[in-house]
Amino acid sequence: MSSAPKLSMAQVLACGAAIVTLSMGIRHGFGLWLQPITQAQGWTRETFAFAIAIQNLAWGCFGIFAGMLADRFGASRVLVGGAVLYALGLAGMALSPNALLFALTAGVLIGAAQAGTTYAVIYGIIGRQIDPAKRSWAMGVAAAAGSFGQFLMVPVEGFLISGLGWQQALLVLAAAVLLIAPLALGVREPGFAGGGAPVREQTIAQALREAFRYPSFQLLMAGYFVCGFQVVFIGVHMPSYLKDKGLSPQVASYALALIGLFNVFGTYIAGSLGQKLAKRKILAFIYLARSVAIAAFLWAPLSPMSVYLFSAVMGLLWLSTVPVTNAAVAGIFGVAHLSMLSGFVFFSHQIGSFMGVWLGGLLYDRTGSYDIVWWLAIALGVFAAIVNLPVREAPIRRQPMPQAA
Repeated sequence: MSSAPKLSMAQVLACGAAIVTLSMGIRHGFGLWLQPITQAQGWTRETFAFAIAIQNLAWGCFGIFAGMLADRFGASRVLVGGAVLYALGLAGMALSPNALLFALTAGVLIGAAQAGTTYAVIYGIIGRQIDPAKRSWAMGVAAAAGSFGQFLMVPVEGFLISGLGWQQALLVLAAAVLLIAPLALGVREPGFAGGGAPVREQTIAQALREAFRYPSFQLLMAGYFVCGFQVVFIGVHMPSYLKDKGLSPQVASYALALIGLFNVFGTYIAGSLGQKLAKRKILAFIYLARSVAIAAFLWAPLSPMSVYLFSAVMGLLWLSTVPVTNAAVAGIFGVAHLSMLSGFVFFSHQIGSFMGVWLGGLLYDRTGSYDIVWWLAIALGVFAAIVNLPVREAPIRRQPMPQAA
């Protein structure tokens, strides 16, 4: 692939950032639909939470195959397919008459769509098209775009719900997400011209055996599980937690927007630091700092100001793990199978997301409180900080292999 012409860095980042802004921006606001949908349909919070949990698990499962397809046939084809699935899923989310169809559309369809339109696919493009000296920084820029999408889209989604109603708001978003398809044309990689794949030194099976036998890959996956648990639990359940405590829905909307705004800076800073400092130490700090922030939030008297302060701090730490973790994977294993390997790491993230969002709904319905899940999130953050410290970031040493397509 190194001999193929490359896209300009500005083009990759502009189109990639716009795609992630749309895809991640929409999904960050799903928590705003929890109460309108459950009240209108007569469902429990666990019903809604289970569908979003399926979404996160499907995202992780399909992410592996989306990564394989992007590595084999080029990311632009995967992005177009993901955009279509996303639009169908949002429309189905609006029109589903029962919990089963809601789980299939909001869960499976949108999960598959996110697998084909978010970080694993975009980071594969960045890894192949941008030099290693700027790779972690560029991944930070793409992650910051997803955060800006949250800052931009969550208030928009709140206004759409209040102005049009929850069903019409979802249909408007279904039309908007189709903009990903033309943006995908800007990241068509020259090395995949004609549908062919560049020559690689490893097959998919060889790359997977190598990765799963390498302890540092397993440790990165364990840390990413915790990341998913924490951020999806907070993103989906915090609006309802705040409303239960007597705060207005606007506080929740502003809180999620603040997380997105400060995450723009957090992900950019983390990606930039990943070019200079040990990535394992950056990750350990992020996870430990999250636990401290959550504990302080629970101990402090609850008010709009305490919510906004917590949101700003969590925003700095929110997706800052993403560029650092993916840059570590690229640094260890190279970029030939980066989308696929990132997909496997992200699958661990999504198992954590499934557990966080589902347990939040389940334990709330059983106990009437989110307290157990908040404290579990704190304990897991400490665990993730510990397991990231032994990660070895140096490129893996390989025996020469016959080239394989």
